Amino acid sequence: MTIIVWFRNDLRVHDHPALAEAVATGDVVVPVFIMNNRLLGGNHASSNRNRFLVECLKDLKVNLQKAGADLIIREGEPAHVLNELAIATEATAVYYTADYSPYAVTRDSAVQQELTQKNIEFTALPGRLAIDDINSIKTKSGTFHKVFTPFWRVWQTAERRKVVDTPQSIPFVKSIEPGSIPRFEDIAVAGDLSPEVLKGGETSARKRLEDWLANGIESYDLNHNDMAADATSHLSPYLHFGCLSVREIESMLPDNDGARAWHRQLAWREFYNYTLFHHPSNATKEFQERYRNLVWSQDPDDLKKWQDGLTGYPIVDAAMRQLRQTGWMHNRARLIVGSFLTKDLWLDWRLGEQYFMRMLLDGDEANNNGNWQWIASVGVDPAPVFRRLYNPASQAKNYDSTGAYIRRYVPELKNVPDQYLAEPHLMPPDIQKESGCVISVDYPAPMVDHKTARLAALEHFRSV
Repeated sequence: MTIIVWFRNDLRVHDHPALAEAVATGDVVVPVFIMNNRLLGGNHASSNRNRFLVECLKDLKVNLQKAGADLIIREGEPAHVLNELAIATEATAVYYTADYSPYAVTRDSAVQQELTQKNIEFTALPGRLAIDDINSIKTKSGTFHKVFTPFWRVWQTAERRKVVDTPQSIPFVKSIEPGSIPRFEDIAVAGDLSPEVLKGGETSARKRLEDWLANGIESYDLNHNDMAADATSHLSPYLHFGCLSVREIESMLPDNDGARAWHRQLAWREFYNYTLFHHPSNATKEFQERYRNLVWSQDPDDLKKWQDGLTGYPIVDAAMRQLRQTGWMHNRARLIVGSFLTKDLWLDWRLGEQYFMRMLLDGDEANNNGNWQWIASVGVDPAPVFRRLYNPASQAKNYDSTGAYIRRYVPELKNVPDQYLAEPHLMPPDIQKESGCVISVDYPAPMVDHKTARLAALEHFRSV
């Protein structure tokens, strides 16, 4: 029996149920990854992620070769490619890791329909999330959760599968043409590439995970909001591409407060996958219907200043420049810039969502959409609007108390005295000259007055 293993966003060999099951039950295993235009250039296209993807595929290929197999690369529509590959290899089954985004659900349904007509088994296995059944977590009344905390309580106790062994030997027919992994230069726009990014692939992911568990996670509960310390795992890109298994990570967590706090963040990731799966319209519309009548600004000039980190609010500008420079942003910073875009500038949250998907290495549709709706106060897990309406100056003082984060990414402010760093426009003219930062010359004045913008945002929400 020949089984095709269709890799998608599960680019690893450790704790990979579909691969392990194929090796256990098949005489021949054919690993394949399918490149297609929707993947590389659709609505969520990202040069940073395309480059990261190429590195992940190269690493996966090496790891499969170590086990005696190879990674077959094909281009085209999945149903057509898988059917052709099944004919060429005489495969009778295709195994894959279940995915839950609206696009994945639609795509996999179409593939299943075509393959079953050809008598080819199409079998989904777990591995994307810690839990196997995304429908298993419900409220006491049998409905699906809309608030994180009760979801988290049930999620913690939900049944977990065992971590599967990594195949040491994969039966493979070497006569099949493997195809070529594209060069990232051919699938990325040079101007959109961030210069300081993590290296993709399972090998890099496991090294970072090992270091995080040994040296970082214990103090996560105390330090995760310290933006200058950057005391977070940076594992989110690897989780997005499936270079790491959430279930395996769970089995490796130490017993301390830091690990428990970080585990809760993994639950947020699953909550947003769960939410988008059950409410696919969230991809384009506010979850809360009452806020679908909000009339947002679409001002391109305001959007450009926000994207370029030229808002006149140092903590916002530092975060946006970190994104441009590294393809990543500290989680606290994501909340600050999201609040500023939607509440201070009154720009449509979808504009922020789109830009993040373009730039982020970890740009995941479910998590990105969930986080943007959360900070815009239009999504699940609702709270009073004023609780997610952040004062950027206060946020800078609270979460970048030394100013090291701001100075790292906004060098024109490096000599500004500490007492003015969160609001440099308040510096007297003589101090501006002394610090080499003249407002509106060396650094912009604030785009908006926060107090005025705050009142306007609250009125917008009250109006609907």
